[in-house]
Amino acid sequence: MKQKNIAIWVIGAIALLVLPLVLQNFGNAWVRIADSALLYVLLALGLNIVVGYAGLLDLGYVAFFAVGAYMYGLLASPQLTDNFPAIAAMFPDGLHTPILIAIPLAALVAGFFGVLLGAPTLKLRGDYLAIVTLGFGEIIRVFLNNLDNPINITNGPKGMGQIDSVHFFQFDFLGIPGIDLGKTQQIGSFEIPSVSLYYYLFLAMVLISVLVSYRLQHSRIGRAWMAIREDEIAAKAMGINTRNMKLLAFGMGATFGGVSGTLFAAFQGFVSPESFSLMESVMIVAMVVLGGIGHLPGVILGAVLLSALPEVLRYVAGPLQALTDGRLDSAILRQLLIAVAMISVMLIRPRGLWPAPDHGKSLTVNKT
Repeated sequence: MKQKNIAIWVIGAIALLVLPLVLQNFGNAWVRIADSALLYVLLALGLNIVVGYAGLLDLGYVAFFAVGAYMYGLLASPQLTDNFPAIAAMFPDGLHTPILIAIPLAALVAGFFGVLLGAPTLKLRGDYLAIVTLGFGEIIRVFLNNLDNPINITNGPKGMGQIDSVHFFQFDFLGIPGIDLGKTQQIGSFEIPSVSLYYYLFLAMVLISVLVSYRLQHSRIGRAWMAIREDEIAAKAMGINTRNMKLLAFGMGATFGGVSGTLFAAFQGFVSPESFSLMESVMIVAMVVLGGIGHLPGVILGAVLLSALPEVLRYVAGPLQALTDGRLDSAILRQLLIAVAMISVMLIRPRGLWPAPDHGKSLTVNKT
């Protein structure tokens, strides 16, 4: 049995490594779908800490995604140097913050905002907590949309462009250009497109996040979160500091969002407030619920399916639109098909596609 499990893991690892090389034969668009799916997996893993482990319904999670993206946009684009002469004088060659510095910084900043959100909501539960977090997400988006006047910080609805791509092993003072993931790399006669290079970076970050989530789940902190999720009053009576545990859940979950936002900004090279709407938060929550709340394989499955499904349904919505002589828009048809699929899954499997296994002994009643 152990050898069989090892063989499954090895086959899975090989499949993940060769996937972009196979998909790029059908066009880079399919590799971009895989890249997007990995980013959503990273977001879903972060939200799973808040919703799945601690049981805190967060509908404003996309705000941390936005914080990470805009932070990297400010530190790796001409936005600050173009609008602030003092910064331009300090950095005449422009701000080009390395990704290895930006990722920990984004995690810290997003974690701070997570604690900032959690502090006033410690006594809220259920629907009230959902409304407050929803409002927080909208506040962040509105701020990003309007911080272009009187001082232009975020460039408002126009967004920020010319964001640096990811560079590794770049040492300008030594004349070493390093590896630029924004450009096609050539190994001998074999070319690896930029989207495939980003795939491997995102995959590495997802694997690290899965390891962190797994260790958290089976730690004392994870067990404390689950006790709060099941019964907060009983957890408090057992001596668990529910206040600190909740703040830690918000902060830890937010760090995942900040890291994924940084990777998103580097990958796209452009960020704008439209990318961080309420619908994005709803979709991330749906990924966690659809896959299986609190179960890592289920959360990953839900994120992959819901991120890839809209793109796959493009090939279904087009013919359906033709059948109606163009009276129904293809985008509306895609949303309709996604909604029908989600409703069907939740009716058939209310605990998710891959729910966490039941623990504990089942009670049997002897009938006389």
